[in-house]
Amino acid sequence: MRRVTMAAVARAAGVSVPTVSRVLNGHPDVAAPTRIRVEAALREHGYRRRDARRSGRTALVDIVFDDLYCPWSIEVIRGVEDVARAAGVGTVVSAVHRAPAAWQRWLGNLRTRSAAGVIAANAELSIGVLAELSRLRVPLVVVDPVATAGAGVPTIGATNWAGALSATEHLLRLGHRRIGFVGGPPHVLCSRARFDGYRAAVEAAGLVADPALVRQGDFYHESGYTAAAGLLALADPPTAIFAASDQMALGACEAVRRRGLRVPDDVSVVGFDDVPEARWASPPLTTVRQPLLEMGALAARTVLRLTGDTGLPAHGVELPTELITRSSTTGR
Repeated sequence: MRRVTMAAVARAAGVSVPTVSRVLNGHPDVAAPTRIRVEAALREHGYRRRDARRSGRTALVDIVFDDLYCPWSIEVIRGVEDVARAAGVGTVVSAVHRAPAAWQRWLGNLRTRSAAGVIAANAELSIGVLAELSRLRVPLVVVDPVATAGAGVPTIGATNWAGALSATEHLLRLGHRRIGFVGGPPHVLCSRARFDGYRAAVEAAGLVADPALVRQGDFYHESGYTAAAGLLALADPPTAIFAASDQMALGACEAVRRRGLRVPDDVSVVGFDDVPEARWASPPLTTVRQPLLEMGALAARTVLRLTGDTGLPAHGVELPTELITRSSTTGR
């Protein structure tokens, strides 16, 4: 496809090329009706600025998250930044907080800068956003996809099912038979995979996956605390809790303490991710390590290869997880 020129956008909007340039660069001296007309023409024609690396300016990779409230995001950013910096490419980090209006503002900002590509990390991409990125011809890579990313979009994830299986098997080997599970949002792919891994391990041990031992969280501390408090209030509480994120696991540890119990003497706790705070917890947290730095780095290498038109085929990659045993688990 031929690249849409600024002149073509100007003709479609009935304005001059300098006016289009002022809109693209965010100048305030453009009347609101004119700005709206130009922005509509930019969207309709899928206009993108020239590749910054060819124009002498620093190219940029956009990293977009639903939010930035957790160490998980920082680790992915570090992985992307290491590769981008080595390639002489800058990074722009955005959070859209699951708000449609914020997605539209982000797309508007994307049109005004020379994006080499986009890395969407654990972000819910609507059909409209995917269509707009395709229209702009901006390469896209998805890290830890929330849902199916769509045909032709490379994805980078981890072996969530296998990781959850190994965490639950670890607790079973320690003699635990009532193992509580605190999962993430059920519509998220990794949440479903981690629950399926937990259930597979329990059933393989000849046990029944008791629905009373399963609680839903949102990956953050407070939900882990609330879910664990509910589990510990059962007439027959679990002797171990596997939480589908480290933050929820740390919240679960706090619920154990506030009940006057001890981790791991009374209740063993396992997390998932191995973010830096897991090893500094008291006691240090047994968890499933996701290679978050490597996931970010691979996403950056992939999007830069796509930008370079190297013909990289779209595919899904799952990097291996690893059980890291620390002091938050013990035998019965």
